[in-house]
Amino acid sequence: MSRVQLALRVADLEAAVTFYSRLFDTQPAKRRPGYANFAIAEPPLKLVLLEGQAGEPTRMDHLGVEVATTDEVTAATNRLADAGLATRAEENTACCYAVQDKVWVTGPGGEPWEVYTVTGDARPDLEGKTAAEPAPACC
Repeated sequence: MSRVQLALRVADLEAAVTFYSRLFDTQPAKRRPGYANFAIAEPPLKLVLLEGQAGEPTRMDHLGVEVATTDEVTAATNRLADAGLATRAEENTACCYAVQDKVWVTGPGGEPWEVYTVTGDARPDLEGKTAAEPAPACC
């Protein structure tokens, strides 16, 4: 299984969750303070919402490809490096309330792309909470 990830930085997380829940007819798969993600089956998409500053327009934060295993991340790292792209690998890193292995590359317009797998959950005690502490910086 793999799917494209789109991470958006939004000024009003509650309004964004409501909108995307209606658009894709599904509820968030994970909800934490300053953060929500949707695991959408059709079209296969991981939509991540990161809370930004009030009044800011929504903007693309980063793009990604979620894969099933660390072996697939390693294979992507090797393939991208062999293709001449500068890679930055991260192993066992906490990001977006998950533990992940990933590799980053940068597109020609400066857009950050990650190929990643989730290896565990981070802060499950915050599931469903919408305010308590700021979302952890990552990505």
